[in-house]
Amino acid sequence: MDVSTLRIAFQFVDEARLTANRLLVRLEAWQIISYTIAVVFVVQWVRKVLKSDKPVVGRLRAFKKIEVEKAKARKFLEEQMMKYDKRREFYRFLPEHGVFPEDIYHEACEYEAMGEFKFSEGKVSGAVYAEDDENFSELIAKVFSRFAIANPIHPDIFPGVRKMEAEVVRMLCSMYHGGLSSCGTVTAGGSESIILACLAYRNRAFEKGIRKPEMVVATTAHAAFDKAAHLLQIRIIHVPVDQNHRADVGAMKRAIGNDTCMIVASAPNFISGTVDPIENIAKLGERYDVPVHVDLCLGGFLLPFMEQCDFNVPPFDFRLSGVTSISVDMHKYGYCPKGSSAVLYRNSDYMHRQFFCNSEWMGGIYATPTLAGSRSGSAIAVTWATLLYHGRHGYVERTQRILDAARMIREGIAAISSLTLLGDPSVSVIAFTGNHGLNIHSLADKMLEKGWSLTALQKPAA
Repeated sequence: MDVSTLRIAFQFVDEARLTANRLLVRLEAWQIISYTIAVVFVVQWVRKVLKSDKPVVGRLRAFKKIEVEKAKARKFLEEQMMKYDKRREFYRFLPEHGVFPEDIYHEACEYEAMGEFKFSEGKVSGAVYAEDDENFSELIAKVFSRFAIANPIHPDIFPGVRKMEAEVVRMLCSMYHGGLSSCGTVTAGGSESIILACLAYRNRAFEKGIRKPEMVVATTAHAAFDKAAHLLQIRIIHVPVDQNHRADVGAMKRAIGNDTCMIVASAPNFISGTVDPIENIAKLGERYDVPVHVDLCLGGFLLPFMEQCDFNVPPFDFRLSGVTSISVDMHKYGYCPKGSSAVLYRNSDYMHRQFFCNSEWMGGIYATPTLAGSRSGSAIAVTWATLLYHGRHGYVERTQRILDAARMIREGIAAISSLTLLGDPSVSVIAFTGNHGLNIHSLADKMLEKGWSLTALQKPAA
């Protein structure tokens, strides 16, 4: 490069410097620094976009395609949801005058008749837990009508509902070997029971000075724990499971830290029906002084009765000193109407931390034991009636029938070479996946066409 070329280059750089100084002379130093940083970030972002495997134009086209596919999926879902409604007529406003009871009941029967699935035929999975018992149905209808307006938030007005809830909680605590100090509350569902337990342990962590509490759960734990973590601002740590879909106790141990506020075990888990090694998890809780919650929403009315059906059931409840709380759904294998669950604690020290109380409210002291203020007294009443109606012998008998059916299904799946059992199902949940290139979700679609409603899983597809 000759001297004249270098002189031109230096002159160009000097002119650029002078131009920049003239443009920036009115700016303060902090403004120049801020603009420089912003430009650097923009340049880095542009470089990242340009280095992507897909070109920018291709990504924009892909985004447009995604929007088109989303619209198709939305339309498909709407059609699937509405396909049973032949008339497509809706109440959009309150009727000007009341409708005759006979007409209301007739239309309600039409709504109830919508759909092709009849749970009594045994082809519906994981949605309905009931049986055709006319005497039981009549009893529930009578009890419901007696307590339709009852509200346990007013125990002075509805003392009977208060007593019913106390008796339901005590029966459950006895089932799970809770001592005299064990306690709990009836809730509207398993998610509320789980959220309340997480709330109690989060508040306990706050009292100990932990500002950012964490919970340790297996990847197979119910999604309600993720919901609770989101609502309560708890960091959730998912640990892997072993080849049988049991929580990896070693991974749980490594995940425990100074901010851990609770550990979760499932009996069984929703994904594959495998029961976590609760004894070992409870020992972890004791060793590190961390509460252990056992999710019995699925197995709560099976595991306690399996021993009387000649099954070897390792301890899973308050017999383990490390277990501090249990969630159980009575509206599953307890056969209670929907909206019936409970959260139980080893003692009231834990339970009191789920309560809410405002002693300074202008309307007086406002206190609630659960998330809801007003609660359905009828739900508590029919739960109480259901437990008394079936009794221990009734639940043992039904547990035996369920386990026999589960064994038959499990053996049938094992005999099909193109199917493989997922995990080690030991209670009532059975999951299976496909072999030899079989698309398991396509199989589920074919079974749906034949009247079978099965629950589809992902990660893995099953």
